[in-house]
Order: sequence, then C-alpha cells, then structure tokens
Amino acid sequence: MQKLAMIGCGGIGSYHLGHFLNFKDIELAGFCDLIIERAEGFVKKAGSGKAYSDFIQMYNEVEPDMVFICIPPSCHGFIELETIRRGIPFFVEKPLALDMELANTINDAVAAKGLTTAVGFQCRYDNINEPAIDYIKSNRIVTVAGSRVGGIPGVPWWRIKAQSGGQLVEQTIHQMDILRYFLGEPDRVYSVATRGIITPEKCPNYCTDDLSTTLVVFKSGVTATMMTGCYSENGASWDSKMTFGSISSRMDYRLCSDVRFFGIDKRDVAAEVAGTISGDGTQRRSESEVGIDVKSSVDFGTICDRTFIDAVLTGDPSKIRSPYSDALKSVAFTLACNRSMETGEVVKL
Repeated sequence: MQKLAMIGCGGIGSYHLGHFLNFKDIELAGFCDLIIERAEGFVKKAGSGKAYSDFIQMYNEVEPDMVFICIPPSCHGFIELETIRRGIPFFVEKPLALDMELANTINDAVAAKGLTTAVGFQCRYDNINEPAIDYIKSNRIVTVAGSRVGGIPGVPWWRIKAQSGGQLVEQTIHQMDILRYFLGEPDRVYSVATRGIITPEKCPNYCTDDLSTTLVVFKSGVTATMMTGCYSENGASWDSKMTFGSISSRMDYRLCSDVRFFGIDKRDVAAEVAGTISGDGTQRRSESEVGIDVKSSVDFGTICDRTFIDAVLTGDPSKIRSPYSDALKSVAFTLACNRSMETGEVVKL
C-alpha cells in the first residue's frame, strides 16, 4: 500500500483529510505542521501515521509515495523543490506562489523530473461544468460579468496582502481559473483596487484591498469583468456569480453551486425578454423568464483528490484537470491583475 504524507494541518488540510479517511487503498503515514499539536490532531483523526514539525525528517523517516502540500501562499518554494528533488509526486494548494519567478522555477523542475502533480482547483471537477462548456460551444459568448464577495477569513496572514496575495489571488483565483477553463487564455488585464471600507477598528492589522475590479480581454476577443470584495458583513450584500452573455441567451454560473441557462428554453418568450432596455426605457428583466437549472450534485473535492491519488497509483495522470503547468497560468493571470493595481497600467500576459 502506497504511503501518503501531508504538509500543513490547518483548515484546508482538514478539508483534504476528510476525503482521505474514506480511501482504503492508501496509508496515511505522516503529517507535518510547524504547530506540532495540529499534526498530532491529524494523526488522531486518521488513526495512523506519525506527527512531525520538520518535513525533511518526515520525508527521511516515512519515505512517502505522494504528498499533499497545504501551506499559506507565502510559504511556497523550498518545500516543493525538495519534494521534486526526491521525486515525490505532489498535490499543492493554490495559489502556488506569490511571484512568477519562483513558480516558473518549480514548474521547470517538475518538467525536468517528469513528476505527476495536481493543484487544488477542485471546482474544475464539478458536474455543472459539462453543461456550461456545452452552452459556450453552442452560443458565441460576447461578454462575461463576474463577481465574488464575502467576508475576511479568520487566518491572520490572509488580511496582509504581502502574505496572501490579496483576495483575487488567494480566493477569487477559483473564478479566474474557471474563466480560463471555459474561455481560453487571457491576453491583457486592467485592475483597480479600493481600500477604506474596512477600518482598523473593524479588523486590526488589516492591510489588503477591500475590493478590486478587473477588466479582462481574452485572446479570443471576449471581454470580462471581475469584481471581488471581502467587505461583506451579510450574505445579502451581493449576489456572487458569473454571467456569460450571448446575443440571444445567457448563462448564470455560481461556483460550486449551480448553473442556469436563460433564453434557450421555448417557455422563455423572446419578445418579452429581448434587448438590454426596451423601447420605453424599462429594464430588460422579465418575470416570464424560466431558465434551466443544473445544480452541483457531486463531491468535487473528493473527486479532485481521488484523481490525483489514482494518477500516482496507476502512473496515468491524464485525468488530472489542473496539473502544476496549467495552474501556473491561473496564478500568472491573477498576479498580472495585482501588477496592474500597483502600476495603474494595462498588463499584457
């Protein structure tokens, strides 16, 4: 039985461990965290393995066949390069790195070693993606309007942009990755950031953007906007979704939730819903819209983890939807947005 090890026993590590507990064909052999009590807690939950605070010691003693790297964005680098040097296939959480030089160095090392890798873009494995892709293939997309709004995560490093990369890089990268997955590669971006909504009284040591707005031009010519904010104190403050619009229909895509199609059902009366604004100046929205709703109905996180493990066990990585080399492009996408915020200029990828 092949041995699995984990580096990073925090929140996202717990997410993966919950999946591993259902797998009976791997040995949960080692858990590493700088806070040894966390690693010991994982050993207790797993009912196997040993806790470590030094991943080098864990590698030397456990000799794992695969590893899951679940660490904060600013901690990437040495762990991956040592893992690659030892030839251990690895799954790593996004956003991979906070600078492209390091990410490219890791990617080159992976390629030179021929390692199997996967990245935590689990949303690619959701069942709502297939009908969404079919819709995009059948309907020429003119433009996309996207958004993601939430609150401030509880981990202290998240509220410091130099450590997290900011919300676009650390969280909304999932939406940006889906845009790439559906529409192909971006050509250029222009982003602006807003601060001042969240005060030091509300959130001590807070040093990141409250929200950002990005304009994307894809190589296909499709344009998109993405607004993302962490200012929300109530779920009613914003309806987070991505709307893909064609000339006669649209698709509303809610990440990891559902996808709805409007204008492709015969019950949608075209005369009543056509046009952005009607002749008398009233808004387009009509209560006669019906739509077709496809809900997320699979455990895409488990599928994502299982796909990587199966790739290691069989030696066939072809079903992995986001290997390191592809995930690198989503990181480049979001870091280009950050660069645009910093310089005030359009950034070409």
